[in-house]
Amino acid sequence: MKGQRVLLAGGTGGLGLGVTPEVVARGADVTIPYRSDGDLDRLKEKIGADAFSKINFVKLDLLDEGAVQQLVADMTRVDVLIHLVGGFAMGAIDEYEFSDWKKDFALNLHTTFLTCKACLAKMRQAGYGRIVTIGSRGAVEPGANLGAYCASKAGVVALTQTIAAETRGTDITANCVLPSIIDTPSNRDAMGEAEADKWVTPESLAQTICFLASAAAGDLRGAIVPVYGSV
Repeated sequence: MKGQRVLLAGGTGGLGLGVTPEVVARGADVTIPYRSDGDLDRLKEKIGADAFSKINFVKLDLLDEGAVQQLVADMTRVDVLIHLVGGFAMGAIDEYEFSDWKKDFALNLHTTFLTCKACLAKMRQAGYGRIVTIGSRGAVEPGANLGAYCASKAGVVALTQTIAAETRGTDITANCVLPSIIDTPSNRDAMGEAEADKWVTPESLAQTICFLASAAAGDLRGAIVPVYGSV
């Protein structure tokens, strides 16, 4: 990925702590949008000051369409979009608040749409691009008490495959990675550590994500790649 200009949304999150170091190590020129200064501190501690200094950080809200469009416009090129932003909340459908449902769709699906939309326009101008999104095993195997999460992640899968169909015949690709439970501190806190050794690690996911983001993956379009660990 040497010399590639990468927009890495969610690069400071739990999954990002595994993906960001790998993308930087592969020589990419990385831009990361972020919201919390505390997230920057955590990433800096993880990757070290030298690697941290090579990243361009932009503070913004990924649900602000104008801000996202400006972020992309300010980049010379966007060779790669890696979109890691997401999160889940639990609750039975008949007890789930509509306000929470909308928040889940905003976080998981709307941020993906806005970043993909802005980057795709830039990629079409250049005639090249790689888009990698993050779905979930729940998108294809929905489970109880995760209705909003599974539905919104299924939307991410459909959006990614739609982009792949709309860019057929070009050197722009769109593919989606489906993790199972990711071994992050927040997931260990929420679910305990009894089976954490079976979960997929951010570092393992980073290998798949970086391949899909590379020129070598030009023949993969609309792929839904399961990375489930041992669960």
